[in-house]
Amino acid sequence: MESYYIWIIVFSIIGYVIVTDKSVASAFVYVFDIIKNRIVREIWWIKNNPRNPIVKYLMWRRSMKLAKELQKELTNRSE
Repeated sequence: MESYYIWIIVFSIIGYVIVTDKSVASAFVYVFDIIKNRIVREIWWIKNNPRNPIVKYLMWRRSMKLAKELQKELTNRSE
C-alpha cells in the first residue's frame, strides 16, 4: 500500500513541475514524441525485416506473382 503513495507523490511532483514550467512541459512532450517514434520504427522494422520468415514468404509470393504476370505478358507479345 505504501508503494502507491510513493508513486502518487512522484507523479504529483512531476505534474506540478510540468504545470508550472513551460520548458519542462515542452521537454516532456518532446521526450514522449521521441519514444513514440522509436516504437513506430521498431514495429515497422519487425513488419519489414527481411530476416523475418513471414516477410520472406510474402516477398517471395509477391515476386512470383509479378514473375508470372511478366511471363504471361511476354508470351502474349511474342505470339
